[in-house]
Amino acid sequence: MSPRDAWWLFRRRDERGSAVVEFSWLAILLMVPLVYVMLAVFDVQRASYGATAATRAAGRAFIIVPAGLSEDDARTRAFEAARLAMKDQGMELSPDQLTITCSPACLEPGSTVTVTLDTEVRLPLIPDALGGEPPAIHVSASHTEPYGDYREAKGNG
Repeated sequence: MSPRDAWWLFRRRDERGSAVVEFSWLAILLMVPLVYVMLAVFDVQRASYGATAATRAAGRAFIIVPAGLSEDDARTRAFEAARLAMKDQGMELSPDQLTITCSPACLEPGSTVTVTLDTEVRLPLIPDALGGEPPAIHVSASHTEPYGDYREAKGNG
């Protein structure tokens, strides 16, 4: 065996196992951002589903208010239904995030109720110590529910 061949064997022994180390580092460098993106997507999807369910529940709760209750009572029932739907998704709902509008009038035959929810989903794992507004993704949902042409008018307000 010549000295040249001996050097080649020595060189091959030095690199033995380095592919595993390189693969491990590459996997870590690629997996950490991928996991972060997946966490962010799951949070936004959860908020989107919650907002859709909340607007639908609020619209239905507003429409099926019992006879004799006022429009304010219907709005309270609708907010509680929306709050519960958002809570099911692990999110809090504040009164300023939910808007209920009626056209042409609330709880009148032939009218419609439109419920709109606007919320912000903060990106995960970003500390408040960075200053300024934390980055967030805006999520909104809207649902329109008809009261019906042949129903009795409800509410006293």
